[in-house]
Amino acid sequence: MTTWHRNPLIGFDLETTGTDPETSRIVTGSVVRYGGGQPTAGRSWVVDPGVDIPAEAAAVHGWTTEAARSAGRPAAEAVPQIVTLLAEEAWQGRPLVIMNAPFDLTLLDREACRHGVAPLVDRVKPYVIDPLVLDKRVNRYRRGGRTLTDLCRHYVVQLDEAHTAQADAVAACAITWKLANRHRWLTRMELGELHEQQVQWAREQAEGLRDYFARTPGKEELAASVRLDWPLIPAPRTGVSDA
Repeated sequence: MTTWHRNPLIGFDLETTGTDPETSRIVTGSVVRYGGGQPTAGRSWVVDPGVDIPAEAAAVHGWTTEAARSAGRPAAEAVPQIVTLLAEEAWQGRPLVIMNAPFDLTLLDREACRHGVAPLVDRVKPYVIDPLVLDKRVNRYRRGGRTLTDLCRHYVVQLDEAHTAQADAVAACAITWKLANRHRWLTRMELGELHEQQVQWAREQAEGLRDYFARTPGKEELAASVRLDWPLIPAPRTGVSDA
């Protein structure tokens, strides 16, 4: 029997205007198909977010406001294309591999609502695999950071162009494959079961972080900002602020 990690994985990554998924906008995005015995392929977008890109965000991903306006397509055009492609892959039963999934999926959800597009989760219930959640599960007590770059270093995954959406999406898939290959018990679960297990694991991990903040002098106020939702922070379907 072929396990899920031997079939195609669909990597998804966004580079954005900020770190708040409720208000940040997409600057670049990429959806890649990785593995399954086929060459890696995908589609990428440069997006004019319709707002200024802060200097601190541009310093991370390299896209200034002027560059995005010049090279990017309007968000109202790009967002439905991204959502539709992800929905098509999810309908085929392929898992969406997303590093720190609540950020990217929540931001995409808010962008969809902002532009009058049916959100992904209103079209299909995708199976999501988050290498950050998996790594914390199998290496709970490992010291050091757990950014994508950190995980690439730990799992010996090449990442030549960090903070480009396509490179990051491919790297997330490669990390996931190595995690599954190293911890075979993960591959004995069906995708639906693995998804539901991650809901529980992510909640436990977030609760642990919240408790750490609450008992650490100087960090107590951070506890209230820890969200327990995975893989998406839900929002009312009454509309999203344009702020």
